[in-house]
Amino acid sequence: MGAEVSTNSDSRVADAAPSNWVDRWAPVSWRPYLRLGRFDRPIGAWLLLFPCWWSQTLAQVASREPFPDFRAIVLFAIGAFAMRASGCAYNDYVDRFIDAKVQRTASRPIPSGQVTPAAALKFVVVMALVGLAVLLQFNWFTVWLGIGSLLIVAVYPFAKRVTSYPQVVLGLAFNWGALVGWAAEKGSLDWPAVALYAGCVLWTVGYDTIYAHQDKEDDALLGLGSTALHFGENTVSYVGAFYGLSVILWLTAGALAGAHLVFFLSVTLVFLQMSWQVATLDIDDPANCLRRFKSNRDVGVAVLLGLTADMSLSWFAGLS
Repeated sequence: MGAEVSTNSDSRVADAAPSNWVDRWAPVSWRPYLRLGRFDRPIGAWLLLFPCWWSQTLAQVASREPFPDFRAIVLFAIGAFAMRASGCAYNDYVDRFIDAKVQRTASRPIPSGQVTPAAALKFVVVMALVGLAVLLQFNWFTVWLGIGSLLIVAVYPFAKRVTSYPQVVLGLAFNWGALVGWAAEKGSLDWPAVALYAGCVLWTVGYDTIYAHQDKEDDALLGLGSTALHFGENTVSYVGAFYGLSVILWLTAGALAGAHLVFFLSVTLVFLQMSWQVATLDIDDPANCLRRFKSNRDVGVAVLLGLTADMSLSWFAGLS
């Protein structure tokens, strides 16, 4: 793939942090592909990973295990970053002509000429194969469940061309790990995983609506749909509703799995953080929107710590 990188291979992407590790430390020849896979902007990979970890840990809470399965944690981390990279490269390939017309995305590797479309497709395949190698470490039910997400993933880049709700399609694809994590531990699906998945879908619709406000003017000019445009000035109310429903569904998932007080307290703290996002959101300030979007990593960490603490403390206390 290296031979298909242009002479602009050291060009930075506009929406990446100036101090990101790719632009500072990665070999110059690797940078276009690391940017293509969003390794310079890893927040999306974290948001993809947390539902996997939550689901895996929730299943272990239901099984009354004392500690998270470290092997599964590592596998999900590798798989999430690989599949995030593959999905972003595929999305950028499909959107390459649109991205070239949007100021925030014109500096991305394909429209800026850092990576050719053909090389981007090779990168998609390589990263997908890494994800497949990870998936094959689990039981066959999980393998087929994971493969089942590919149809939604393939459709997602086209959603904004035909609907005002592409964030819903993203949520359905992006949170499949909330089902896969449970299946990896249990070999089947059950209602706690379904409730967790539904809550994660609504969470994604909320935070990606915030994110989409950065591009609403360009999307409108290009005739693309988004919940940011659809909700408009009512965005704060809608995002608040999505976040509130997601918290209710996460609490329901915990109750169905037999979680204890520590988990419910952690979700309560998460609700306060999400309330801060909504209360301080300024949809006309891109920097404000980006900060609140990125703060959802704190949501992921808090829920994971709550589940882990619930698991361990309950086991040591002899709770059943």
